[in-house]
Amino acid sequence: MQHQKPSYVLSFLPLVILIILLCVNVVVYGDNSSYGPNQIALIVATLVSGLIGVFILKIDYHYLEKKMIESIGLSMQSVLILLVVGALIGTWILSGVVPTMIYYGVKLIHPVVFLPVSLLICSIVSLVTGSSWSTAGTVGIALIGIGTALNIPVSMVAGAIVSGAYFGDKMSPLSDTTNLAPAAAGSEIFEHIRHMLYTTVPSYLITLFLFTILGLFYGDSNLSTSRVDEMVHIIDQNFNINLWLFSLPLIVFFLVKKKVPALPSLLVGAFLGSVYALIFQQDLLLRLGADTFLKSYEVILKVSFDGFKSNTGNILIDQLFSRGGMSGMLNTIWLILMAMTFGGMMEVTGMLKKLAEGILTAVKGVTSLVASTVGTAFFLNLTTSDQYISIVVTARMFKESYRQKQLKMKNLSRAVEDSATVTSVLIPWNTGGAYFSSVLGVSTLSYLPFAFFNLISPFMSVFIASTGKTMEKIEEDEHGKKEEN
Repeated sequence: MQHQKPSYVLSFLPLVILIILLCVNVVVYGDNSSYGPNQIALIVATLVSGLIGVFILKIDYHYLEKKMIESIGLSMQSVLILLVVGALIGTWILSGVVPTMIYYGVKLIHPVVFLPVSLLICSIVSLVTGSSWSTAGTVGIALIGIGTALNIPVSMVAGAIVSGAYFGDKMSPLSDTTNLAPAAAGSEIFEHIRHMLYTTVPSYLITLFLFTILGLFYGDSNLSTSRVDEMVHIIDQNFNINLWLFSLPLIVFFLVKKKVPALPSLLVGAFLGSVYALIFQQDLLLRLGADTFLKSYEVILKVSFDGFKSNTGNILIDQLFSRGGMSGMLNTIWLILMAMTFGGMMEVTGMLKKLAEGILTAVKGVTSLVASTVGTAFFLNLTTSDQYISIVVTARMFKESYRQKQLKMKNLSRAVEDSATVTSVLIPWNTGGAYFSSVLGVSTLSYLPFAFFNLISPFMSVFIASTGKTMEKIEEDEHGKKEEN
C-alpha cells in the first residue's frame, strides 16, 4: 500500500515517548514496572505511532490494524510456550522433581563454586537441547532455589543461568536462532558456528572468570549451616525425594535433543509431571485432600492452571515452591502482546525502516559496519520486542553492505547472533526478557548487570572486527568471479 514516508523526527517520536514512560515507570514502580505500568507505556506509544500513521502519513486504519494483528500473531508460539511452562513448573514441584533437584543441589554444590557451576550446567544443558528457554524452565528454576538456600544473591544466580543458557543456545546446531541467523544471512550453519568461536569463546571465558571471582566474595556470605540443614529437612519431610525423579527432565532434554519442537516437548514434560505426582507423591496428595482419583485430578489441574501453593511454615521454602501455573504467566503474556503491538505499528507505518536506514548512513569501514549491525539488532530487539524479527530484518538489511565490502556472509551471521540473539533477554518487554523474568522470578533489570555473557558478546564482536582478524573476505577464482569458498 502506497502512503507518505515518515521523517526521522516523526519516526523517533513514539520511541522517545516510550523510553520516557518506561524510565518514569522504573523510578515510580521499581521492579514492579512490568506488572502493568510498562504495558500501559507500550499502549500509549502504539497509540502515538498509530495517530501519526492515520493523520499524518494517511494510512488506512483498517490496514494498520490488520498488520498490527499479524505482528501479534508472530508471538503466539512464545505465548503458548509460556502457558505450558507455567503448567510444567507447577506439576514439577508437585511431582517432587524441583524439590529433589534443590535437595541434592544444596547438599552437593559448595557455595564458593555455585555460580560458575550454574553457568556450566546451563551451558551444557542448553548446548545439548539447543534451547535457552527450556533450560531456564527446567534446571534454571532449580538453580534459583539452590542459590537462595545458599544465600547467594538471586540476581547473580539468574545472571549465571541466563549467560549459560544463551551460550549453549548460541553454539548449538539444534537451536532455532543458530539455524535462523545463517539462513537469513546466506551462510552455512556449521561454518557459522565455527566462525562464532572467535567471539563466543573469549566472551565465555571472561564470563566464567567473573562468576568465579563473584563466588569467592559471595559464596560463603553469612551462610548458616543450620539454615541449609533445616531447609533440606523440611523438603525431605514434605516431599518424597527419589533419584528416579531425575528421569523426567532427562526425558524432556532427550526429546528436545531429538529435534522435537519445544512446545510438544514441554507439554510432555508437564503431563509426565502429573503422572510422576501420582506415582511418587501420594502422601503429599493425601495432605492436599486428594484421597480419591477424582480429587487427585482436581489437585493436579489446579496446580497446572493456578500453580503450586506451599504451606510448610518455612518462609523460604514457601516462597521457593509457591510458583507456576498458567495463570502466573498471564502478566508476561500481556507484556508480550503489547510489545508486539507496538513493534507491528512501528513497522507498518514505515517508521522502523526509516530509523534503521539512518543507521546505515554511518557505515564507512568494516568496524563501523559490524558495529552498525550489532546496534541495529539491539535496536530492533528494543522496538520489535522479538529476537526472530531482529535476526531476520538485520540480516536482510546489511547483506548488500557486507557484499560491497567483499566480506563473507558468515561475518554477517556472526554479528547478528552476537547481538540479536543474546540481547533479547536483557530487555524487559522483549519476549526473551519477559520469559526469563517470569520463569526465574527475577526482574530483567535485576539480573541484567550479571548477564555477563550477553553483555560482553556484542562488544566482543565489534572488538574482533576492529582487529581485522577472522573477518574473512570473498575470494576471486581464476575467472574473476567472487566466491565465498
